[in-house]
Amino acid sequence: MSRIGKSPITIPEGVNVDFKDGFVTVKGKLGELKQEINDIEVNVEDNVISFERSSEKSDQKAKHGLYRALVNNMIEGVTNGFTKELELVGVGYRASNQGQKLDLAVGYSHNIVIDLAPEVKVETISEKGKNPVVKLTSHDKQLLGQVAAKIRSFRVPEPYKGKGIKFKGEIIRRKAGKSA
Repeated sequence: MSRIGKSPITIPEGVNVDFKDGFVTVKGKLGELKQEINDIEVNVEDNVISFERSSEKSDQKAKHGLYRALVNNMIEGVTNGFTKELELVGVGYRASNQGQKLDLAVGYSHNIVIDLAPEVKVETISEKGKNPVVKLTSHDKQLLGQVAAKIRSFRVPEPYKGKGIKFKGEIIRRKAGKSA
């Protein structure tokens, strides 16, 4: 039995969870999320959600822990939300935002302007003497990770000087330069 899949989820105050027609809907103070669930039984009773599988097939074993983790992330998202911070490392790298438009200057001949989804809130922090930081917050963990990965893909950190867009706290493996 999946260790993750068999552990129940307790529903916090202010969160409403419904399971109908193969879809789990989670509503909370930060928003509403919906997830399709196949081949796994979902039981919602007394503010506790439990997941059970009907057979020992490898496909169902894999989905058992997956769906439990997805629903847990949905509940966590609508109660607290998720945050990712991206740091721009490099001379002349800048970031600014106007509403949902993020403007990045990361060493190309032109600025990169991105329209972000309305579910993702963006904030840019620029302090003198420190690298610019782009702070993304959302209730949808999957969408947040996808947007952060897209922004990072514009200038992936390189291993020699470490220049590029990296996640806050990410450690870049450095290579030695030319040997003298």
